[in-house]
Amino acid sequence: MRHRKSNNKLSKPTDQRIAMLKALSRSLINNGKIITTAVRAKAVQSYVEKLISASKDSDLASKRHILKKLPQKDTFKKLTSEVSIKYSNRNGGFTRIVKLSKRRKGDGAPMSLIELVE
Repeated sequence: MRHRKSNNKLSKPTDQRIAMLKALSRSLINNGKIITTAVRAKAVQSYVEKLISASKDSDLASKRHILKKLPQKDTFKKLTSEVSIKYSNRNGGFTRIVKLSKRRKGDGAPMSLIELVE
């Protein structure tokens, strides 16, 4: 039974799924918005929301947690300096998912735009 299992496997093994979430979250933080499938957008939304919430704390443990999830230094600096200050007075809802009308050409997967809220 699948009761109370909140993880979506995204049809990938664990290491590939984690690598994909890291890559998508890095692109989202660096660029401010990305276009991806609807299911991946929902998965990366949860991942990024937790990272932004952790970046608002300035203690060493939260910084190490962020570096574990996003090991790239440039993304870490942008997250801790710009993004955390931008959302310092906001409690949640840092990202927005907009469903797009077009579908992916190859397999017809529904596409979405995920962006950081201004």
